[in-house]
Amino acid sequence: MSFPIATILLTDAQQMLTSVITAARTLNVPCSIAIVDASGQLLSFSRHDGAMAGSVQLAIDKAFTAHIFNIRTDILNALAQPGAELYGIQHSHGGRIVVFGGGIPIQEDGRMIGAIGVSGGTVAEDIAIAEAALTTFP
Repeated sequence: MSFPIATILLTDAQQMLTSVITAARTLNVPCSIAIVDASGQLLSFSRHDGAMAGSVQLAIDKAFTAHIFNIRTDILNALAQPGAELYGIQHSHGGRIVVFGGGIPIQEDGRMIGAIGVSGGTVAEDIAIAEAALTTFP
């Protein structure tokens, strides 16, 4: 018996992307934005003019990290510090784990249905921009 997996839809991702782009422009932060679905696969992506080349993979990996651990990457940061329970986790999964802010799981009815990753500004800016996506999700 198979059960349907709740996931973010492309139309939802596009709405989120529009909100995130607006937030990034308001903060004047050229960035990359990645949205993954419930399976962790890239669903939507945008790179602003002037965004650093390195921000592309970081945005994707922030979304990946938030997805596979179902935790915000800024919260994971505290758990990955020397002496903390998850110290060294950033070296797992082929080095794709990002332990600073900008990656946020997207949940619906308590279930993870996707994640967003933003990279290009300061950590605080990336977090604020990523949080803008959640304001448009039902």
